[in-house]
Amino acid sequence: MNIALATGGILIIVLALAHSYLGERLLLSRLFRHSELPRLLGSTTFARRTLRFAWHLTTILMVGIGAAVLLLSTQVLESQTAAVLRIFSVMFACCGVLSLGGARGRHFSWYVFFAIAALCWIGAS
Repeated sequence: MNIALATGGILIIVLALAHSYLGERLLLSRLFRHSELPRLLGSTTFARRTLRFAWHLTTILMVGIGAAVLLLSTQVLESQTAAVLRIFSVMFACCGVLSLGGARGRHFSWYVFFAIAALCWIGAS
């Protein structure tokens, strides 16, 4: 078993679950109570539903990527598989840069994104 990939896959899944739970509890519920959302298609309901499904869609995508990385941790890696893992690594590094810059370092997710990027890169080697 590739420990770097197993750790990275688990970290992605934990991050996804935290994203969904904390985002719903600390961000979306408060946003929907205290702000005026735009009226789309005649009401604010569509805007609320769109924000909620987009938020949780991100979670589902992260869980899928985490599951794929976890599965790959049990395989002998071929060059194409290693290339896919490096793509994941660069993708999570970009997420880390965006998180670090966008929140000016105050949102801790950049640590996790960079850790996942490193683990995927190391695991692909």
